[in-house]
Amino acid sequence: MGKQKSSALSNWILASRPRTLPAAIGPAIVGNALAFHDGKYDLGLGIACIIISVMMQVIANLANDLFDFQKGSDNKDRLGPTRATASGLISVKKMRIGIIILIGITALIGGYIALSRGIVVIGLGVLIFLGALLYSGGIIAYGYRGLGDLFVFIFFGLVATMGTYFAITGTVSLIAGIFSLTQGFLITNILVVNNVRDRFTDEQSGKRTLAVMFGRNVMNTEFVVNLLIPFGLIIFVVLRGLFGYGIFTVLFSLPLARTLYLDFLAKDGKDLNAVLGATANFSLVFSILLCLGILVGK
Repeated sequence: MGKQKSSALSNWILASRPRTLPAAIGPAIVGNALAFHDGKYDLGLGIACIIISVMMQVIANLANDLFDFQKGSDNKDRLGPTRATASGLISVKKMRIGIIILIGITALIGGYIALSRGIVVIGLGVLIFLGALLYSGGIIAYGYRGLGDLFVFIFFGLVATMGTYFAITGTVSLIAGIFSLTQGFLITNILVVNNVRDRFTDEQSGKRTLAVMFGRNVMNTEFVVNLLIPFGLIIFVVLRGLFGYGIFTVLFSLPLARTLYLDFLAKDGKDLNAVLGATANFSLVFSILLCLGILVGK
């Protein structure tokens, strides 16, 4: 019985794609740090936002696992990590139930935030749920129409960061918006790596990602642009006097960014699985350094 439970748990952990989860933490902790810097911090709301951010990433990953299988994108030629539904580790029915349960838990935590911030949070939560589910699900399935990069940028970068700041403070700010852009670009790169790895199998299954439509060279350019713009934004913010020099802490991650880019250029196919994890980790490292700079600025 113990082995069965352990095996079942490991299947759900596999389906949650833990390599991508560090990226879910970054936007939430940046929003937390900025709220603390602005003297409007609430610990309970801050922790709730971090939990919701991670939960939404898990929900999105489980939904992709389910819907990609149903649409035929996941097959024996898949180069990425094993998908739980396609491999039969988790049945379609159980995956649906699991997603519904996680949505329910996340909604309850969101309800706690809504008690303080009102109906705006509810509307924001609905949009985030739709963004997570419709990437590969339903008639829209925007991830199959070359819109995945845009919507990941919006929901997992901009909305996640500014939504966290708003949930804690009840306000929005220009600097929160700029910092959310840094998160959006870095998190989008996770999808870039994923789609470059899967571009040939995606094309066979009719999934039209940007990597399928424009090829590897264009994606190489997108990756480096997404990698460099966040540093440019930080320099812009400091030079314009919008924030103190403390946030230059992110510059310590430049050598890591260079290594990441070179690895992305040099690898393809299954070898990009390690790069995908490294890309998610880099976004978290950047976020942590940014948080340190924000707190030093206080």
